[in-house]
Amino acid sequence: MITTLAVQGYRSLHQLVMPLAPVTLVTGENGSGKTSLYRSLRLLAATSREGVVEPLARDGGLERILWAGPEVISGAMRRGEVPIQGAHKRHKPVSLLLGVVQDDLGYLVDIGLPPPSTKTLFSHDPVIKREEVFAPPLFRPASRLVSRKGGRVITHAGAHTRMLEEYLPARTSMLAEFADPEQTPELLNLRRAMAGWRFYDAFRTDVQAPARQRCLTTWTPVLAEDGRDLAAALGSIRESAWAGPLDQAITSAFPGTELAVDDADGQLILRVHQPGMLRPLTADELSDGTLRFLLLAAALLSPQPPGLLVVNEPETSLHPDVLPVLADLIVHVSKRTQVLVVSHSRELIAPLKDAGGEDTVIHHHLVKNLGQTRIEGQGLFSTPRWEWGSR
Repeated sequence: MITTLAVQGYRSLHQLVMPLAPVTLVTGENGSGKTSLYRSLRLLAATSREGVVEPLARDGGLERILWAGPEVISGAMRRGEVPIQGAHKRHKPVSLLLGVVQDDLGYLVDIGLPPPSTKTLFSHDPVIKREEVFAPPLFRPASRLVSRKGGRVITHAGAHTRMLEEYLPARTSMLAEFADPEQTPELLNLRRAMAGWRFYDAFRTDVQAPARQRCLTTWTPVLAEDGRDLAAALGSIRESAWAGPLDQAITSAFPGTELAVDDADGQLILRVHQPGMLRPLTADELSDGTLRFLLLAAALLSPQPPGLLVVNEPETSLHPDVLPVLADLIVHVSKRTQVLVVSHSRELIAPLKDAGGEDTVIHHHLVKNLGQTRIEGQGLFSTPRWEWGSR
C-alpha cells in the first residue's frame, strides 16, 4: 500500500506531503488544487514507463506546470505586511519533485532542464536530474537502494556500491530502463507497481460517448480509460468471482434492474432490464447517471485489480441517493485495491466514512492560501516527515 505522496513545484502544489489510506478522499473548492494533485500522480506513473518528455508535453511543458509563485514566502508575506513578490534572480535550479512511499519501497524523482551551456534546440524539454529508490519510511543516504544522478545509476548494498550505467539518457527514467529481477529487483517491483496504477477521469456520457457503442467480443478484465469496452468489461466481471458484488451494486443503486451482455456476431451489446419497461435498454438509451454508475462499477470491480485506482469526480451525473451505494462499493473494493477519489462532493464524505471507518478512509480537504495548495488542518506535527535530499 502507498502510505505517502509528496509533490514539490507542480502548479499550486508548492510543497505538499499527503498521507494515504486504503481509501483516500480528496475534496476541495474549485481552484484548490485537486486537478493538480491528480495530474501530478498521473505524471509520476507515466515517468516510470515512458520518461518525462511526452507526459509533461501533454501537460503543456515543464515551464507551464512549475510553481509560479516566489521561491520563498516570507513571514511578512504571510502576515500581509508586504505583497507576494519574487526575487530578481532565481537562487535555486528549476525543479519539479515527485515522490511516493509504499510499504516496502520509496521512490523520488527530480525533474529539471538541461544545463544552459548545453547546445540543443530542445533546451525547454525536461530531463531527469536525480532518482532515488530507498528503504522506507524516509530517504536518507543510508537508506539508498538504487540511485541515479545525471546519467549514472548505482546500486547500494550497505557500504558496497556498483555502477549499473554511466550514460543513461537524461529523458529516461531508470525505472523504465532497468528491470532485471536479479540485479535490480527494487526497480522491477516499483516499475510494475507504478505502471499498473489506473486513472479514470474521462468518462463521457454524451450521445457519441464510446461507452454507448458496441464493442468486440474479447475478454476484458481492465476497463479502458474512456470506457469504450464497457460491455466487454461488464461481461468479463460477470464471468469472474466479482459477479455477485456487481449485481449487488446494481440492485442497490437501481432496485429491480438487471444487467445482461449478449453476443451479436462478434460484437457485445449491453442490455439493461428496468422495472416497468417492456424491453431492455441498450447502452445508447441509458441515462447519463445509469451509464456512469456502470462505468464506475466496471472500473472498480476489475478481475485484475491494480495496486492503486484513482477516480476523478465520480459523483458527476449521479443522483445523491446513489452516492452511498458508490461509497459501499469503493470500501468493498479497497480490501484488494487502494483507492484514491478526487471529488467536488461533500455528500460523498459521510457515506464513505460510515462505510469504511477511520481505519480504512482518510479525508483530505484542500484549500489554497497565498497561491499554495494545503491540506486543511494539517500542521507541523500532522504532516508526514519527508526528505528530498539534494542534487
